[in-house]
Amino acid sequence: MRKMVTSILASLLLVGSLAGCGTTETPKAKPAEGAAPQPAAQQPTAKTGGKLTLYSPNAAEVNNPIVKEFQDRTGIEVQLIAGGTGDLLKRVQAEAANPLGDVFWAGGADSLEAYKKYFEPYKTKEFDNLSPQYVDKTNVWTPFAALPMIIMYNKELVKAGEDPKGWTDLTDPKWKGKIAFADPAKSGSSYTQLITMLTANGKDNGWGFIKKFVTNLDGKVLSGSGLVYKGVADKEFALGVTLEEAALRYVEGGAKVGIIYPVEGTSSVPDGAAVIKGAKNMEQAKQFIDFLVGKDVQALIQKEFKRRSVRKDAEAVKGIAEAKDIKLVDYDFDWAATKKDDNIKRFGKIVTGQE
Repeated sequence: MRKMVTSILASLLLVGSLAGCGTTETPKAKPAEGAAPQPAAQQPTAKTGGKLTLYSPNAAEVNNPIVKEFQDRTGIEVQLIAGGTGDLLKRVQAEAANPLGDVFWAGGADSLEAYKKYFEPYKTKEFDNLSPQYVDKTNVWTPFAALPMIIMYNKELVKAGEDPKGWTDLTDPKWKGKIAFADPAKSGSSYTQLITMLTANGKDNGWGFIKKFVTNLDGKVLSGSGLVYKGVADKEFALGVTLEEAALRYVEGGAKVGIIYPVEGTSSVPDGAAVIKGAKNMEQAKQFIDFLVGKDVQALIQKEFKRRSVRKDAEAVKGIAEAKDIKLVDYDFDWAATKKDDNIKRFGKIVTGQE
């Protein structure tokens, strides 16, 4: 029996690159230094060899240890291509006639659903261990982690007692130019946040709220989700709309930031992974999907990255709000997926003053 920790420790020393993986990923800032991940021991996996190309918008600190361990266990050589969810999905679309990638990991599930015709349905071997509320009925994508959307704030820029309580507070003129938000056309998580805010304010009628929100952005729409939480932590912005897990990593690292679960309600849509249709390394792709939702990797993302597992047998994560205490909106997943292009175009028109 071999522990996962050795390879994890080695990978965390890699400052954003995967030795021997052929990755083109640009290093992303880690919020803080901490102990190396210590996941549970796992039975050795028979090495199968081969190659695998991943397209991933994940942060390097999440990608690196997981990919490194997958390589060590299977002997499969991994090439990691990093980028924003929107850009990578368009790449999958453009390469449809001759796929160059094998797996897309891990954009928002609603974004993957919007591009489902470019993915190959696959029912993971771990399917029966996954929580039903997170799985895709058609198995086009497999959930990886449940991701509540939150408001992050910098405690040095927001006076005690003046922190916003919900989405509506983000339209207060005092926050104009002080809110970090990523372009939904480029960031899958940002698109989920857009739909969450729309839903909390009445979906179609919520566009009036979005117009006020965009006015308060003061022309500052960021090119990637990583710039949101980093911008708040670095005091470039007082507030940011972001992922719970991203903010929690800064909290754990000792940064002077706080987390707000909006009183109107938020969403907890999973991000996911999907096999690209026509993938040249189909068996390796399926093996990677199974690996992601295996018990030890899911335990790792909970313990070290503060992500919520999608497994039924997952233990509660210490130091984060219990799911039952987070108010959720009635997130219309199908509407979010089928109307993605329309919603993004409308957001763009608002930003450019065409609406």
